[in-house]
Amino acid sequence: MKKALIITWERFQDHELIYPYYSLKENEFEVTLMANKVGRIYGDMGCHMPCDVTTNIFEDENIRKQYLNKYDVVLIPGGVKSLEKLRQEQGVLKFIQEWNAANKTIFSICNGAQLLISAKILQGRTISGYYSIDTDIKNAGATYSRGPVVVDGNIISTPHYDFMGEWMRTCIEVYEQRSYNPETII
Repeated sequence: MKKALIITWERFQDHELIYPYYSLKENEFEVTLMANKVGRIYGDMGCHMPCDVTTNIFEDENIRKQYLNKYDVVLIPGGVKSLEKLRQEQGVLKFIQEWNAANKTIFSICNGAQLLISAKILQGRTISGYYSIDTDIKNAGATYSRGPVVVDGNIISTPHYDFMGEWMRTCIEVYEQRSYNPETII
């Protein structure tokens, strides 16, 4: 079975977690939600989601390796308050670096790009993210794109939840192309 890992923190942007979570399930992914605590976590608008595992497990290199081999996709939803906390988690940053180095598929929406910036994996890439972080993306060595969906190798990004339907369709299509032929760079 295909497996997706969603990495977030409390105060996530509700739309940007709930829609992709169920879209992945609809596309036959087993979905694990990782955040700062197990149990109910709440978004900025008050919706709650069931968190399965905590981010602090990534402090252990062996667990990071297990997760690297266990999952097919990492999805990073937005939420300014969420990303303020998440991008300080050194184990998560190491995991994202290792995930990217393995050329595994990353779905990023809105302020989720801040985690990619903090993980220092955007040099020479073209990426989208929320409009207010365009300078941050450029300062990370990437080209910022306002396009509704941007595909650069293993990273599929979008600036805003207004484009979630198109973004998720593209994410699934790119994942399927890459999993069929992992050497393909799109």
